[in-house]
Amino acid sequence: MEFAIAAHGLQKRFGDKLAVAGVDLIARPGEILGFLGQNGAGKTTTIRMLLGILTPDGGTVEVLGSRQPLTVAGRIGYLPEERGLYPAMTTRETIAFMGALRGLPLAEGRRRAEALLARHGLKAEIGAKIRTLSKGMAQKVQLLGSFVHGPDLIILDEPFSGLDPVNQQALERIIAGERARGATILFSTHIMSHAERLCDNLVIVGAGRTRFTGTVAEARAVLPAQVVLKTGHPLNGPLAGMPAASAQAADGTYRFALPEEGLEPILRHLLDSGASIREISVERPDLHDVFVAMVGDPDEEDGAHVGAPMAEVAP
Repeated sequence: MEFAIAAHGLQKRFGDKLAVAGVDLIARPGEILGFLGQNGAGKTTTIRMLLGILTPDGGTVEVLGSRQPLTVAGRIGYLPEERGLYPAMTTRETIAFMGALRGLPLAEGRRRAEALLARHGLKAEIGAKIRTLSKGMAQKVQLLGSFVHGPDLIILDEPFSGLDPVNQQALERIIAGERARGATILFSTHIMSHAERLCDNLVIVGAGRTRFTGTVAEARAVLPAQVVLKTGHPLNGPLAGMPAASAQAADGTYRFALPEEGLEPILRHLLDSGASIREISVERPDLHDVFVAMVGDPDEEDGAHVGAPMAEVAP
């Protein structure tokens, strides 16, 4: 199997609204693929098409070698954005029940549930009812239930939503452990730090369309590095190699794109001109900077793409 997921030109319309206008998404076996976009960018609708819950109005989708995703549902684990657990169920029964929905016998599900709960710091809660758990514990239980049956593909929709940093870190470890087992993982998020730490590749969507496909490093390379120069007093006139430099009067800070020639010509010019250099450094753009440049300001009314031109890197 070359691809765990291969989706091309996916479209989905609800009435007059085109929720997904053209999404391409490729996930290779054994990788973690980050599916990034603003709220309302079409991520959840796309995921539901990948799962076979919704039928695309356009494009093609193949999951685990099948063009009919529902036929391979037993090989897929799914954590939906909308959390839903039965409060009167125990943690063990909850996980076993979720496994049974994917074809795992209940007795085996209970055995695996106990092992998973113990392995991930919830041994004392094996018999606890869901209503007694903290939000972080309950979310961890639902995540464990999504892969208790040992799926080949795990799809997680905003798995870190509403969790504190400690529980977010715990979920990251669990996700990384499933990748180490050999599972392919697709997770959607609008929190860039998780994607930077976890993902092998990324798909960034905006306004229902794919904006970028590639690695984290390739995404960060879309924007130029920035030189940050702090001087003891304002510079006399423009410096060679400082295009569009702008000084902040408050602290004499200049920011400009790193020239292709590097810092050496700029440093030489500064020294020759007798400039008072307090600090000079190069800042590489992080994934958040790239995300904003590709899909625009999250506060934009329609989420349309603004800023830098759409960038695509071949998968």
